[in-house]
Amino acid sequence: MNTTARYNRQIILPEIGDIGQDKLSKAKVLVIGAGGLGASILPYLAAAGVGEIGITDDDIIEISNLHRQVIYKSSAVGKYKADEAKLRISELNPLVKVNSIAEKLSGINAIALFEKYDIIVDATDNIAIKYLINDACIITNKPLVYGSIFRFQGQVSVFNYQNGPTYRCLYPDENTQSASCEDAGVIGITVGIIGMLQANEVIKMILKIGEVLSGKILVYNILNNEQQKYDFDKSDVPLINRDIFDEKYNKSINQIEEVNFESVFDEINNDEVLFLDVRNEDELPKISLKNQIQISLIDLENEIEKRDKSQTIYVFCQSGIRSKIAAELLQKKQFKNVKSIAGGALAMKQLLEEIKI
Repeated sequence: MNTTARYNRQIILPEIGDIGQDKLSKAKVLVIGAGGLGASILPYLAAAGVGEIGITDDDIIEISNLHRQVIYKSSAVGKYKADEAKLRISELNPLVKVNSIAEKLSGINAIALFEKYDIIVDATDNIAIKYLINDACIITNKPLVYGSIFRFQGQVSVFNYQNGPTYRCLYPDENTQSASCEDAGVIGITVGIIGMLQANEVIKMILKIGEVLSGKILVYNILNNEQQKYDFDKSDVPLINRDIFDEKYNKSINQIEEVNFESVFDEINNDEVLFLDVRNEDELPKISLKNQIQISLIDLENEIEKRDKSQTIYVFCQSGIRSKIAAELLQKKQFKNVKSIAGGALAMKQLLEEIKI
């Protein structure tokens, strides 16, 4: 495929050229959230030729999303956003490597995930997650492109860029409450504009051109087309290191008991024990045990209420990350004996094949 022809109109820009296009092709960007902001950010990063794009989102597409999450078709309702977003932007530019991570971002997976990418983009609308993203970026020393929406107004900034200010420097009060799009309302044009501005910051950082919004926050109002840019300084916020991070975000999850599948193998035919698969139905490898059920993590909170809370439950996912989150959820729902299977379905399949079951 002729890459020069595909990117010709941006390569002829003196600020980009062949060298800049090569920088784009080698860049790795993780977009957290494939909702309204993500639906605007992702196509422009892919179209520009960013070499590898990760998409993290554990949500499914609902009909109410479609007025602003414009990369999705009506026929995609009920499917995972991360998977559908990967499909759509891969069709837009097959030269780009796209990684779909249909998992909830947490203290367990954030650090390892961020380490694989050069730039992190926050396309979420949840305050607690924004602090988690910020703190994980500090631990991994990754720049963070921030965007947020409130009704007809949006904000864009870049945090942790070249030792610059972080999200906590701008918003030190972690107890601040903010209404989500679901509660406050939103029009698709707002998220479209803010998402494109976020994509622009990513491109500028990759190419090392222009003025990055580090130590600055851009506020844009679509009703009067006014925008203001405010400066803010790096402040003496409390130090974030790995120990503090783990204590803050993983304290309860780290208390979840893990077991090896080998140690509970003799219970695969015990009707009083339940093996709970919290993966999506289409995930491989397939595991089929007599006393097994499948409830995807996203549906677990609603579906699990029907089960006996005194029953022993062994939870597994693909590799052992989601199962810990699921086990924590079950414990909060007063299930008495819940354990996570270390290594997940991958480890289970290996043992099952070894003993020919």
